Parts: sequence; C-alpha cells; structure tokens
Amino acid sequence: MDLIILNDGLYHLVEVTKQMTAGIELFAEIDCFNLCDILRLKLTTYYDYPINAHMMNDGSGDFYGCICK
Repeated sequence: MDLIILNDGLYHLVEVTKQMTAGIELFAEIDCFNLCDILRLKLTTYYDYPINAHMMNDGSGDFYGCICK
C-alpha cells in the first residue's frame, strides 16, 4: 500500500512502513480501504477552514488517499 501525498503541487507515493502502523491493533481481517482510513486518522490532522484538507502530522504535505497493491 502507498499513501498519496500532495506537496508543493506534486503528488508523491509514500510506501506504508511498519513504523507508520506501530500501535495499531487489528482484531479482524480488514481490506486495504479500511486500513487507509485507519492510517488517515492516525497520521493526519483535519483542517476545516480555510483549506478543508487532511494535513500530514509530520509536515510532508496533504493526504489524498491510498493506492492498494
């Protein structure tokens, strides 16, 4: 799975690492899209006004979604 991050007008694919998923406990099988939602909640902060976007907590850009492989 890769995260789609927008930074300075360019989209970047960032591979999900074990470090990103540290602290997440799954008690059942989930699909890629549900894991994407869990990672979005863990790795981003939502800013409603004025930009209406999920910003990465590490400052790497705007979270746009995931690509499931």
